[in-house]
Amino acid sequence: MSLPAVHVGQSPVEKFREYLASRATPKRITDQQKDLVEHIFARHSHFDADQLLKDLEGAGAGISRATVYRTLTKLVDAGLLRKLEIGTRVFYEHDYGYPQHEHLVCHVCHKMIEFQHPAIESAIAEIAAQHQFQMEGHTLVIQGTCIECNRARSSKRRLDLI
Repeated sequence: MSLPAVHVGQSPVEKFREYLASRATPKRITDQQKDLVEHIFARHSHFDADQLLKDLEGAGAGISRATVYRTLTKLVDAGLLRKLEIGTRVFYEHDYGYPQHEHLVCHVCHKMIEFQHPAIESAIAEIAAQHQFQMEGHTLVIQGTCIECNRARSSKRRLDLI
C-alpha cells in the first residue's frame, strides 16, 4: 500500500533551513547538509545511517560519517524525519510531508509494511484524552512474519514431514 503525500508549504530544505535559523544559537545550512536533505527526500524509504552512508558513497557525495549522524539527529529534532527503533537497529523515515501511519515489520526478512487504520488513530486519541495526555505523535510497530516468509516456512515444514 502506498500512502499519499501530505501537502506542505515548504520544501524539506527550506524547512530545515528555518529550523537551524530558529535555534538558540542560529546556524546556517551547509552545502553538505543541503545535499544530504535533498538526497534523503528524493525518494521515500526506510533507512539506517549505514545504508545512507553507502548510498551517499555510491552517489559520489563527500559527506562524512560524523556529518551524517549529526544531521540525522537535527532532522529528527526538526520534525523532518521520524526515528524508528526496532530491536537493536535504528531506522529513519520521512515525517515531513508524509501522513501518520503504522508499521508491520517482518523479523525474518526485515521488510516494513506501512499502513493506516482510522480505528487505531481513534483509539490512540481516545486513550490520550482519557488520561488528559497532550499527544505529540506516536509510533506503532507490529512485529511478526510477512506472508512471503510464512509461505517459505510452511513449505519447509511440509518437507520436514517426508
